[in-house]
Amino acid sequence: MIIILSQDFDQQELDNLITWLENMGLEIHMSEGANTTIMGLVGDTSAVDINLLNALDCVADVKRIQEPFKKANRKFHPQDTVISLGADGAAKIGGGNFMVIAGPCSVESPEQISQIAAAVKDSGAQALRGGAFKPRTSPYAFQGMQADGIELLLEARKNTGLPIVTEIMDLNQLEFFDEVDVIQVGARNMQNFVLLRELGKIKKPILLKRGFAATIEELLMSAEYLMAGGNEEVILCERGVRTFEPLTRNTLDLSAIPIIKELSHLPVVVDPSHATGVARYVRPMSLAAVAAGADGLMVEVHNSPKTALCDGQQSITPLQFDSLAKDIAAMRVAIGQCNEGI
Repeated sequence: MIIILSQDFDQQELDNLITWLENMGLEIHMSEGANTTIMGLVGDTSAVDINLLNALDCVADVKRIQEPFKKANRKFHPQDTVISLGADGAAKIGGGNFMVIAGPCSVESPEQISQIAAAVKDSGAQALRGGAFKPRTSPYAFQGMQADGIELLLEARKNTGLPIVTEIMDLNQLEFFDEVDVIQVGARNMQNFVLLRELGKIKKPILLKRGFAATIEELLMSAEYLMAGGNEEVILCERGVRTFEPLTRNTLDLSAIPIIKELSHLPVVVDPSHATGVARYVRPMSLAAVAAGADGLMVEVHNSPKTALCDGQQSITPLQFDSLAKDIAAMRVAIGQCNEGI
């Protein structure tokens, strides 16, 4: 349920209302916009008398939220959520702030991650991605450098200043993520509710990837698990869904971007590398995602894709990434000019 407050509400009357609602066991979230202040109620609101609320001078309107996701709902929080990364908070995503996250599928060596980190930083990336713990379909495939991989990512952050994004697979690994800037929850774990509940207790941004066959509502409900635990710094990631089409690794659902942004205030990034699985498709899908309104991109970059230990076929080179970064900047300018002319 949301309560839209009157523009000239009396603070004492509002305080009395808040006390009354909290005594009913409801959790209250205030969202202040330029012209409207919204009070979101979380909990069992079935006993709340809407007619009584509407009779109060401080209340302009009362609405029940029909969707099962509440805290992730734009009705609950009309303004876009802006998430800051890094110790200085300079890297931002959401609310008009666009972020490019780039780096290898997996951390393979000190030389590899340091070279790629420096290259993507020079090309304008705002965050560094890299897998330390790798979920692989085959038990015989490279499983990542694990804790040592995180140490190498931290060293790369020290050298470049880029916040780091890396994936957690199991709660037992949580101790290794204390200094990680953004914890990624992969597609396989999108509905690992035990993991999501625990990550919800952490005050650290979570990048939540859409599952292979998950609906948009299921993705938002997984975000709700994180937010219900108290962590409201959630970044949603569209990385393609599994369909009958065999020519790409997955099918990138670009329509998910405007739909999610209509339903939710959380920032949305697109991973064209995992979506297509083919390096030459990364550029067009990246630009299409920007045009569709994405808040950011997560792109796999490797200095030697042919010898990569993981997903080399979908990784672009640092030189290709540099060209893509320029195209992304040009696309964003063009979209801005287009919007101004409408």
